[in-house]
Amino acid sequence: DTSVPWQKEGYEYRWYYQPGKEYKVWVRRKLDNGTEQVIIDENLLAQGHEYFSLGDWDISPDNGYLAYSIDTDGSERSIIKIKNLTTQEYLEDELIDAAGSVLFSQDSQSLIYSLLEKDKWRTLSVNVHKLGTKQNQDKVLVTEDDEAFFLGFDLTSSEQYLILTTGDSDRTEVSVVSMADLNQTPKMLNTREQNFKLEVDHGNGYFYMLSNDTHVNFRIAKSKDNQIQYEQWQTVFAGSDTSYFKALQVFNDFIVIGQSIQGIESISILSNEGESHQISLPEKVANVSLGANPEFSQKLVRIRYESMITPDSVYDYDVFSKTLNLRKSRTIPSGYDKSQFQTERIMADARDGTKVPITIVYKKGFKKDASRPLYLYAYGAYGIGLEPNFSTTRLSLLERGFAFAYAHVRGGDEMGYQWYLDGKLDKRTNTFNDFVDVAEHLIDAGYVAKGNISIEGASAGGELMGAVVNQAPDLWRSVNLAVPFVDVLNTMLDATLPLTPPEWSEWGNPLVSKEIFESIQSYSPYDNIQAKAYPPMLVTGGLNDPRVTYWEPVKW
Repeated sequence: DTSVPWQKEGYEYRWYYQPGKEYKVWVRRKLDNGTEQVIIDENLLAQGHEYFSLGDWDISPDNGYLAYSIDTDGSERSIIKIKNLTTQEYLEDELIDAAGSVLFSQDSQSLIYSLLEKDKWRTLSVNVHKLGTKQNQDKVLVTEDDEAFFLGFDLTSSEQYLILTTGDSDRTEVSVVSMADLNQTPKMLNTREQNFKLEVDHGNGYFYMLSNDTHVNFRIAKSKDNQIQYEQWQTVFAGSDTSYFKALQVFNDFIVIGQSIQGIESISILSNEGESHQISLPEKVANVSLGANPEFSQKLVRIRYESMITPDSVYDYDVFSKTLNLRKSRTIPSGYDKSQFQTERIMADARDGTKVPITIVYKKGFKKDASRPLYLYAYGAYGIGLEPNFSTTRLSLLERGFAFAYAHVRGGDEMGYQWYLDGKLDKRTNTFNDFVDVAEHLIDAGYVAKGNISIEGASAGGELMGAVVNQAPDLWRSVNLAVPFVDVLNTMLDATLPLTPPEWSEWGNPLVSKEIFESIQSYSPYDNIQAKAYPPMLVTGGLNDPRVTYWEPVKW
């Protein structure tokens, strides 16, 4: 397999897999000659490690240095290494306890990274490391003292500003500092006390904001980069009950906006002249997102696209001719005929009257007479929606007569940001009830018989599995709980665990409220085990998982 190439700073980049190898090889070549240079061979870096993951990498603006982060035990605590691409020698600099992201300064002489607290999976600060110096001499750009907040950084599309973001699941605080002078004090765009979510990009003299300050489904605003005070923000697109703004990227000639309209994903283009249009996509129900678009001045927009029946694909969209050019579609080695499969989106009535979307795929000829098995998957937390995607492993089920379905339960953001809010804290049980009601709907509609539904969820989705197994064990044929968060109450009661304080905004803090304690206790899977018949279950845990500690699924 190989990627579609992309260009940046006079080079063309791509990755590929060598036959029989486990990991990617990353290469680049100068645009004026055809000689490819290997910059990262993950197979070599992985040698001698039982576990290996490449976190992030960056090439310095002068094209002379490579920095990358690796995790070799699954703890998501990375080591950063720096290599001279001319001599192919590593610098003595080796940064430890890093969160993973790496970014070179404009002069190519410093590296920006996030430092993790020693005994906790929490970003302590965003630092600037000058090449050739000791890590303990690094400049601290910003710190975060609140243990409930996550801290991170990003580069604007214009590459003129560094974005510094801290926040929890309910609010973010954003400051910016010029990449031309990292010694400046960061300037605030908003404060945590204003209590809203914010994402920021920059280009053509303006900051562009994606913010839910005036509407739950976010608005798009802008401000001149020398007038960033909140009162000076100008609305570009107001928030809407039907259109949910999810992403934006600024280019030299236009802005790309990712949005969801009544649960259907789309991408729109806004020109600098103020005209906008929506990209016409091959299918109505699909997973569409921005791909690798590293250059501010590029004229094409790279898009990633897939659906339940369309393998993941890469398109280049010509903004000015409004044409979509397919650059790559995933090859299925065992063979795949799209015409043999069918997908549909239906709605189920939850017990409180809410309409819950279901996305289903099956092989043509599937009979809705309750004679076939069905595999039902859900997540439903943190505002992370399940998008219609393609899976090669799922084909094995479909070929053997299964239908496969996503239950788009509350707790995700499939139907807007309120969909997320209606599945968290004291509304958490909506998520579990939605899942059971989706299953009942599929039974009533003849897709499957009661007791013949196999279900799966991971992490917070594993918590969902534990809850619905307790609530309606007779509905399920089998249950796959992957690294499941099943000991919710005990975990939220233990403030010494590294990720408990940040999670209180999602689940509630039972240490401060009897009502919150009893609410979590009412559904926490571990606290509601009973002496009754349960379906067969596969339960897995990760030894170094920083989110769901391995003893949770073990003791459950």
